[in-house]
Order: sequence, then C-alpha cells, then structure tokens
Amino acid sequence: MRQIISTPNAPGSPLYSQAVRAGEYVYISGTAGIDASTGTLAGSTIQEQTRQALTNCEAILHAAGATLEDVVEVGVLLMSPTDFAGMNDEYATWFRDAPPSRSVAKLGVEIPGVLVSIRMTAFLG
Repeated sequence: MRQIISTPNAPGSPLYSQAVRAGEYVYISGTAGIDASTGTLAGSTIQEQTRQALTNCEAILHAAGATLEDVVEVGVLLMSPTDFAGMNDEYATWFRDAPPSRSVAKLGVEIPGVLVSIRMTAFLG
C-alpha cells in the first residue's frame, strides 16, 4: 500500500510528494533549506540551510508518524563540495548516537541560492 505524506510545515510542490509511505518505509523527497512559513531560503550559509532542510525533513517524518530515530538512510546533495565540513558540523548535531547510513554527492542541477538538498528513508517496522 502506498500513502502520500504531506505537511504545511515543510516546503512542497505539485510536481512531487514530500514523502511516500510504502509498507513500513517512509521515503522523503530531496528537501532544501527553505522556510515553509516564508517560502524563502533560511539563510545564505551551508549551516543555516542544512539546519532548515533537516527541520523540514523532521516535519515530514512527524506527518508520517516517524521520528529522526526511525531514519535508516540519508542522502545529501551539495551544490559545492567545499561546503562538506560546514554541512557535516550541523548534521552531526542532529544524529549524535547511532547515525543512519549516509551518502553525500554533488547537486547536479543549479538552483539559485540553494546549497543543499537532503532526502531520507525511515523504517517504521
């Protein structure tokens, strides 16, 4: 069974679902550091945008009945590989103990001002 997950507490688009629950898994789409209340980027630094992207992911997880503790995999896309250390510093404050698996790659499409996009998979079993 497939269930579309959405929340007004994270940015969205009619072109994709914020998340899809399939069985015991929740798949969160790539989420940028956009503040849902203003529709603008949370800031110009990698730390600010990483914090907001993770806040957005957490809001979507909650809408699906999940938490960060349920996350088993994270994919991070960076506009610039030189932002890795700054992203990693902020990321580490969110996943302190037993972090999920993670991959980091370069964002392929340039979106003005967007420095990071984060996607997640959570397991609710």
